Amino acid sequence: MAALGATRPARAQSGGVDLIFRGGTIIPMSGADRYTEAVAVDEGRIVAVGTEAEVMSLRTTSTRVVDLAGRTLLPGLIDPHQHTGVGAVITALFEDVGYPTYKTRQAVFDAVRVKAAKTPANDWLYFFGFDNLLQGGELSIGELDTLSTTHPIMIYYNNMHTAAVNSAALKAAKIPDDIQELPGGGRFRRDANGKLNGLVDEESALRRMLVGLPKLTPQFVGKATADWLKRNSVAGITAVHEAGVTVAGDLLQGYERIAVQSPCRISISLVFPSMNAGDPYKEFGRGARATQVPNCLLSFYAIKIVADGSNQTKTAAQTVPYLGGEGKGELNYEPAQLKKMVAEVKEAGWPVSIHANGDATIDAALDAIEATYGPNPVTGVNRIEHCTMARADQIARMKALGVQPSFLMNHVHLYGAAYRDLLFGAERAERMDAAGDCVRADLPFTLHTDSPVTKIGVLQLVQTAVTRRCLFDNSVIGKNQAVSLTDALKAVTVHAAGQIGMRDRLGSLERGKEADLTILESDPYKVDPDKIADIKVSETWVAGKKAFG
Repeated sequence: MAALGATRPARAQSGGVDLIFRGGTIIPMSGADRYTEAVAVDEGRIVAVGTEAEVMSLRTTSTRVVDLAGRTLLPGLIDPHQHTGVGAVITALFEDVGYPTYKTRQAVFDAVRVKAAKTPANDWLYFFGFDNLLQGGELSIGELDTLSTTHPIMIYYNNMHTAAVNSAALKAAKIPDDIQELPGGGRFRRDANGKLNGLVDEESALRRMLVGLPKLTPQFVGKATADWLKRNSVAGITAVHEAGVTVAGDLLQGYERIAVQSPCRISISLVFPSMNAGDPYKEFGRGARATQVPNCLLSFYAIKIVADGSNQTKTAAQTVPYLGGEGKGELNYEPAQLKKMVAEVKEAGWPVSIHANGDATIDAALDAIEATYGPNPVTGVNRIEHCTMARADQIARMKALGVQPSFLMNHVHLYGAAYRDLLFGAERAERMDAAGDCVRADLPFTLHTDSPVTKIGVLQLVQTAVTRRCLFDNSVIGKNQAVSLTDALKAVTVHAAGQIGMRDRLGSLERGKEADLTILESDPYKVDPDKIADIKVSETWVAGKKAFG
């Protein structure tokens, strides 16, 4: 019994536990051993991890024994950066025109025309998922005007930073010809002659184009969000971090209600302008550990600032121009303003998460964090979101400051060839999503989907981190940035738990942690690395209760 530990909940000390998992492959993601034989759970927490004989000694007549039947048990998989609320609403209200359903720009246009023909004149048409790299380049107001002159049209790019609109949409949204840049980098782009070209960037501008959406009732948003969380659970995810929530009305109270019976944990970072919305929850703590709301699966961690746009649309800020021109993208905030914002976040007691795709933005983000927090602050883990084009010196600087990156590894999966051939050239593309550098620097990193930007499901992220293979042409992009399977799995378990302030509660199968578990049909260590994403999810368990399967 000494191997099981001396400190256990009272019922476990008396010899009984609620659950025992045995009979398969168990990967604890802790300690030196890759595998263990059995796990015991009592009152929603792990109380024993060890050999089957040791753990089965805790069995009583009331213990439920879960026979894994050869399946593989892991700590619950965590997606540390999604957009739950936006993704839920978009899925419910926008027509999907994404790749690969529509592989060409003409196929997208045909789908828009079909929708327009079925819709009364003057009604708005909203679409989501257009991929300018995989579906033929940027859209233009002229092209969209040929699709309909009587319907306002908005086609939201899958990067969630840009949309294309037609002339009817600009008129219906009452956008004046002389509109200037809006706070937070909101822009209505112009052509060479200074006329609006139909491209709209960043949230403050994009929101101006949503006037045609129906009123979002709490009931509608609640159901859409619950459905979204179920999709995550089916994909093996036991905790979702929503990276940047803009609060209106009683939105957070709505999250509380959903989180009482959610099939996965809901972690939230608030977007900077909504920072004060977290004040009513301050009594539950703030700082290095997540703010855990009692009696539900909702927690808060960090304040998010969106400091640039997307590499795919050349709106992320770089120190060296994109291929084919002099453009370097743009910062959403001047460095001095960004420092001021970060200082406000620290003053309020939060860690900060800064969206920074381009290396110039990463410089500005690290400058602001260093000036405000210094190295390894007591307020918790500061993050660079996406961190796509980080240079080697920036990885070293993150290590010195205790700042951790979170990579959207599907950039490599979907756009590796495009980054190489269209955006950055081979040398710079080799550095995208520099997970290998993080391993060599002993710097924890995570992997995320940014869903709905990319598909829900973290196993594709793990596969790509290991193989660095691009879907488009099967090429390997950045072989030197590939990582081991163990490091990739840590990025969606133990390190992901740390980046949402729950390292002491989640991320590994250790005594005292909450029993969030994912069961797979196959052992990822024993399948072809190019087939990891195809592994079927069998079950998920959250706090010792089955959520899916």
